Amino acid sequence: MLIYLGASVVAAFGLAIGLAVTGASPAAAAHAAFALGAMPLIFAAMGHFVPVLTRSGAAEKPIHFLPLVLQLAGLLVVAALAGVLPGWSLHLAASVGIAAALGFLAWQWRRGRAALGRPHPGLAWYKAALGCLAVALVAILAGLLWPAAYAVLRLAHLHLNTLGFIGLTAIGTLHVLMPTALGQPDPQAAMRLRRQLPWALGGVAASAAAGLIPLLAVVGGFVIGGVLIHTLHGWWRTYGLTRLLGDGAAVALTGATCGLLLVIGAGALHGMGGMLARPAIVGFFALFLLPLVTGALSQLLPVWRHPGPLTPQRTAMRARLVRFGSLRTALFLAGGGLLLGGVAAGAALLAAGIALFAGVLGHALVQRA
Repeated sequence: MLIYLGASVVAAFGLAIGLAVTGASPAAAAHAAFALGAMPLIFAAMGHFVPVLTRSGAAEKPIHFLPLVLQLAGLLVVAALAGVLPGWSLHLAASVGIAAALGFLAWQWRRGRAALGRPHPGLAWYKAALGCLAVALVAILAGLLWPAAYAVLRLAHLHLNTLGFIGLTAIGTLHVLMPTALGQPDPQAAMRLRRQLPWALGGVAASAAAGLIPLLAVVGGFVIGGVLIHTLHGWWRTYGLTRLLGDGAAVALTGATCGLLLVIGAGALHGMGGMLARPAIVGFFALFLLPLVTGALSQLLPVWRHPGPLTPQRTAMRARLVRFGSLRTALFLAGGGLLLGGVAAGAALLAAGIALFAGVLGHALVQRA
């Protein structure tokens, strides 16, 4: 299941680029990347990490199938926005997503309460992220039923999904994933997570309310940007720049964090009327989501393929996946920067980066040694 979702997110990203360059609805292309690709993978990653964060057993079988439910809902959304399915499919997909998010949140809450000792603070980030997702889906469902408020609720849906659900999940996971990728503990990670969460939630809330008061987009961007800078500074002090840029997975995770910082700056500029919304959304996909997912999969797929103690097969698979990690990250950041500036040729760089990762992924999956 996890390997399937890892491969399917790469296909979904390719579909998103294909829809964008062929003139499909921008909303359809965005939801191909987010709802069809990223969201199911995030649910699967949470299912992998929550037992670790709570020092409990593996997730129950129904939890393993939740990502497939989300993927089906994402498929409904993309098909509806592309004009293939009727509009009521959006209502169905949002309702399914709300039920899945709340069910997953309840499961994480139970795991946290039953944890041996105090759960890792990363669990609180996951709970906050799922809360943002549920509110985002309620907002867009309300907007579909209340057209007069659609513009404000759509903006809240956008920010709660990108900065809230994806952003909070990513930051919470990065504090666990970066030490794993570099093979060195980060003694300050837990403290940073506890201190940063109230600020991050405040920044997300301010950004989500920007449809009512546009200046709040600047406030939210400033606060979340501070959280990201604090994280990057902590990594730099713990690992040093050479190690962060010397590993194919770590450089992608570092690049994704820097990319999100740039996107947040663009979002604040949009909030002040200095930029259209569409380049900022494209930038979020290119500058943040692409390096984040490829970097995370480079580290996680070998563990999912070869669970248990470290084996030569897992080591070999990771070595294949991190190959060209720096080049892929450079392609994503360069392409995203071009698209953020309105240069359409940046899409070719994104496609090249995705193709490069798809190539090493296919090679890693077919090799046994």
